[in-house]
Amino acid sequence: MAFKKPVLGFAAYSGTGKTTLLVQLLPLLKKSGLRIAMIKHAHHDFDIDKPGKDSYELRKAGADQMLIASDKRWAMMTEIQGSDGLQLEDLIGKLNLDECDLVLVEGFRHVPFAKIELHRPSLGKDLIYPVDDCVIAIASDENISTNGLLLLDLNKPKEIADYICDWLKPE
Repeated sequence: MAFKKPVLGFAAYSGTGKTTLLVQLLPLLKKSGLRIAMIKHAHHDFDIDKPGKDSYELRKAGADQMLIASDKRWAMMTEIQGSDGLQLEDLIGKLNLDECDLVLVEGFRHVPFAKIELHRPSLGKDLIYPVDDCVIAIASDENISTNGLLLLDLNKPKEIADYICDWLKPE
């Protein structure tokens, strides 16, 4: 899948620590001068607004799109009716790609695009890379066999951030 900007995913089973790692990686990547856009997949109905807030009440009353803005930020909630959800490519198209250097994606592990697999053997889950040839590196908290893929230390976010910066450099 070809995108207008570099897109890098983090693929892992629930409970592996994708969000925890990303919270550590984002400041490191920002410090190296990168502007990051982020897409996170949710497997369930979710809400970023709270019942009782005006924007929530207006959306629940029937607004198909609800944009809320302040002098610091804006957010838009869009209701999707009768759909299986948007594809990753559609979601990337919703981003302002002129304002970012890299799109990081949490989830969407079954979609073909470059990913770093996060793996904790203690969770007892299978590795993803044997069935996903889009995995470009593995970050684990133990020394594991990677069939030639680069093994990164899941507990060293700086090492992973450095790898991402190198991955972004043109060859």
